[in-house]
Amino acid sequence: MKNVVVLGSTGSIGVQTLDVVRALPESFRVVGLAAGQNHGLLASQIAEFSPRMAWADGSSPLNDTERVSMEDMAADPGVDLVMVATTGRAGLAPTLAALRAGKQVALANKEVIVMAGELVTETARLHGATLLPVDSEPSAIWQCLQGEEQPVAKLILTASGGPFRTRPLDEIARATPEEALAHPTWAMGKKISIDSATLMNKGFEVIECRWLFSVPIDRIDVVVHPQSIVHSMVELADGSVKAQLGPPDMRLPIQYALTHPERLANASLPTFAPLDTPSLTFEPLDVERYPCFGLALEAGRLGGTYPAVLSAADEVAVHRFLDGRIAFGDIHALVSGVLDHHQGSGDASLEAVIEADDWARREMSEAVRA
Repeated sequence: MKNVVVLGSTGSIGVQTLDVVRALPESFRVVGLAAGQNHGLLASQIAEFSPRMAWADGSSPLNDTERVSMEDMAADPGVDLVMVATTGRAGLAPTLAALRAGKQVALANKEVIVMAGELVTETARLHGATLLPVDSEPSAIWQCLQGEEQPVAKLILTASGGPFRTRPLDEIARATPEEALAHPTWAMGKKISIDSATLMNKGFEVIECRWLFSVPIDRIDVVVHPQSIVHSMVELADGSVKAQLGPPDMRLPIQYALTHPERLANASLPTFAPLDTPSLTFEPLDVERYPCFGLALEAGRLGGTYPAVLSAADEVAVHRFLDGRIAFGDIHALVSGVLDHHQGSGDASLEAVIEADDWARREMSEAVRA
């Protein structure tokens, strides 16, 4: 039985992680839960799973559970696996704490590895810790690489195209938050839903895969796959291509990360029925339709502190859009402006990453007020 901590337990990935735990009670014990402002749901989770540690943003009562910071919870000697299901910068410190303690880290927070990919992967290597991808596309790549010892020719990530795949280009900039959140195939949290609408998330995943699998960005392709059944592919040295398929349900990659290297039967999970989706199609990615994707690739190629600036600026822009303070089309313009103003460095230290993140948040906040 694995002792599990879930950071971000009241968010979309956190809730689905607990669904998997609930379905496999003989495999997992929840020993720590951490959440933000959703104190009511956290209280219900604590009542159900009886963790010995908990944390919440603010002064939420945690019943009789010991209040422990996310960093201390992640590094606790009694913890086997840490699910990092927070969003944005909040996941960086506990991820590093878990890796320094040699834990298995199931990483659903892609911003952590985008902003500090070199630091995160080097910390894992130095301390013998394991990074387990939870994003559906990196998880698919990871699964396809099992048993392959030779370098791959390229990675092929798939993207659904989001809610604006067929919308006239001149209408996209005026999209409302409700329209941008209406993803056609996936049920996700608000931040990643907006990033999926701009396709910033796919650029993040390219950077993520560059670090997780040591494959240069120029050997990572992206194609649009509206059905969201083929989650990603790997082209091997001989030209053969392996793909991982499944319904668009995040509980599948979550469970694979939790149970790795085993695969366990779970009757609550959906299975892929080929005749229910007889047509699987692929399209080229239109960079004009998704300019944020190009921004992410540019920052990823520049490296150093640029990805940290990209991640922070995007996080602020998405929240301002959801708050109604900027238009959908402003997300790209504002993030691009912040990147243009950044005097980047190749320093990948934690101090440099945090400084770049802080700078980008200040720049973005000033740009929104202007």
